[in-house]
Amino acid sequence: MARFRIATAVLSATMASGLISPVRAQGSLFTTAEVDQTKFVMVAAPIGSGSSSQLNIYEQRTNARPCFAMSGSAPAVVDPMLATFDFTGICNRYIDGNGYSLRIGGDDLGTRYRLSVIKSANDVQLMGVPTRDPSQPTYLIAKAGGSGTGFIQLVLEPGWRLMRRQYGKRTLGHLYVYRDAPQETQAL
Repeated sequence: MARFRIATAVLSATMASGLISPVRAQGSLFTTAEVDQTKFVMVAAPIGSGSSSQLNIYEQRTNARPCFAMSGSAPAVVDPMLATFDFTGICNRYIDGNGYSLRIGGDDLGTRYRLSVIKSANDVQLMGVPTRDPSQPTYLIAKAGGSGTGFIQLVLEPGWRLMRRQYGKRTLGHLYVYRDAPQETQAL
């Protein structure tokens, strides 16, 4: 217990001196790894009656059988076919903050931002919304290109892409909705 108190005191003193910050320490714990963007689709998936939606991300891991199909455009409708068979080893499905989070450059924003699907009369948008400090910027990440119901494809805005979380040299299953640097803020 004494060692823990000493280590905590040293870490606190180091952080107070400005040599390291908690944000930089958190950001450096994980890095990023590239993914094949063509293997993924981001979807506004209906919740309950469909009046609201949440982000789902589907990944096609092998060509054994399709995980999803898309039809139409602006907005494209997604058929999540992985819901109709045992997709183990063929598809991955990321349906909440355990599977994905927001990252800008070296800053993992998973605990400070949530990814929210916002519907309007004209469009469906994916926004990065601050959870702790409402004075922080809100980010427009993806749009459907029109309004719609059901499973709707979200298309990333320029500068955004998917990346995989990495710990040391080990690539993890968690996905980042990633941008190299902050963008101009958007109003909700």
